[in-house]
Amino acid sequence: MRLHVGCAMWNLAPWQGRYLPRALPAGERLRAYASWCNAVEGNTTFYATPSRDAVESWARQTPPDFRFVLKLPKPVTHGSRLAGADDELRAFLHAVEPLGPRAHALWVQLPGSFGPGDVGTLARFLRRLPASHRYAVEVRHRAFFEEPRAAALLERALAETGTEWVPFDTTTLFRSPPTSDAERDAWTKKPRMPRRAAALTGRPIVRYLGRDDAGRTVEGWQGWVATVAGWLREGRTPTVFVHTPDNAEAPELARRFHDEVRALVPGLEPLPEPEPAGPPTLF
Repeated sequence: MRLHVGCAMWNLAPWQGRYLPRALPAGERLRAYASWCNAVEGNTTFYATPSRDAVESWARQTPPDFRFVLKLPKPVTHGSRLAGADDELRAFLHAVEPLGPRAHALWVQLPGSFGPGDVGTLARFLRRLPASHRYAVEVRHRAFFEEPRAAALLERALAETGTEWVPFDTTTLFRSPPTSDAERDAWTKKPRMPRRAAALTGRPIVRYLGRDDAGRTVEGWQGWVATVAGWLREGRTPTVFVHTPDNAEAPELARRFHDEVRALVPGLEPLPEPEPAGPPTLF
């Protein structure tokens, strides 16, 4: 029984010396991160397809059971809206091959304008993707969350190919006014989506955005702790990504989420102890 947890990235300046050793070469940062978390979002692949050599390095730095959830390139999902950019898609699929099973899911994040009328396009796109990968879709059109017929239409399309629906839970962020610069910035950029907590497959994926205050982040995720514990008891293997507006404490929070779920599901395999970020001290 295993729960995978992670962050939106594997390297961030505030993590240096706290979660990751200082002055660590770029080719070793993922390895250090992987001692804290056993999954990571691949957001950078939305903006640029990595070289195959870079992806081979990612595979070398992570254990076989580490999970990458990699976002499809922007030209595919937003530029062509799933109806073109075949060259970009082929290049992306070729680049990520070295990850093998570490590529837990390829993530189709769609723009807010992609609504119920576009579900046919999504279904055709998913059907032509190679069966060698699993896929996950994130939608941001409110109709899918507020209109049962739209939600059912999307779920049928996803079920055809065993594709998961990825919720991005931002309800904790928008529950009260922002109190930091990072929160104010997030208020202008993050989608205000209703919370959705239904799994379509045996491998659900959750993106949760809290606050810069750790206590409020933990308070806001309590519903997810119960939901994820229930999924584990059903035999599912969830992946949960913990975000905060500044992400300064995200690795520690991800591990705390895992601990809280494990308190409800004692059979859950624990995370390994993370590598120290610096030399031991006398005090």
